[in-house]
Amino acid sequence: MSTDVIELILTDHRRFEDLFRQLRDSSNDRRKVLAELAEILVAHAEAEEAEVYPALRRFDGVDDHEVEHGAEEHAEGHVALLDLMELGDPEAEGWDDKLEKLVKAINHHVDEEERTILDPARDAVSADRRAELGDRFVAARAQRVDSACGDISHVRDLVAQTKDRID
Repeated sequence: MSTDVIELILTDHRRFEDLFRQLRDSSNDRRKVLAELAEILVAHAEAEEAEVYPALRRFDGVDDHEVEHGAEEHAEGHVALLDLMELGDPEAEGWDDKLEKLVKAINHHVDEEERTILDPARDAVSADRRAELGDRFVAARAQRVDSACGDISHVRDLVAQTKDRID
């Protein structure tokens, strides 16, 4: 498995897409899939903001504004995630609409991040530095998973802490 931070982030992005497909399929245990998505989505965002984004700001070719915008989009994704989590029941009215709002927010972020942050970083950041950042990203993500970052109470706290980013 690669330790290149860009490849690790891209792997998570493809995992989000797979989990979205599973959430759309009513034959799945969608509560379980949502819990898995919440855990990896929050851990991913927090690890990026703690370990990757600050480091990438130091490199020419990686736009500081795009890095800040990426953090704003994480906050928007957390709001949409919380809306779906609070609904709770996949059979409840509004589930599909809230799911699509979440999918749209995350897919928009993934597309922008890949084009405006990760692609430029591939050229601006050395392979050794990307590997070092990958190790830090994996460790930070694992620490957040171990701390139950996908729990609804933590997602509520994140939304409350980041409201100013999206207001």
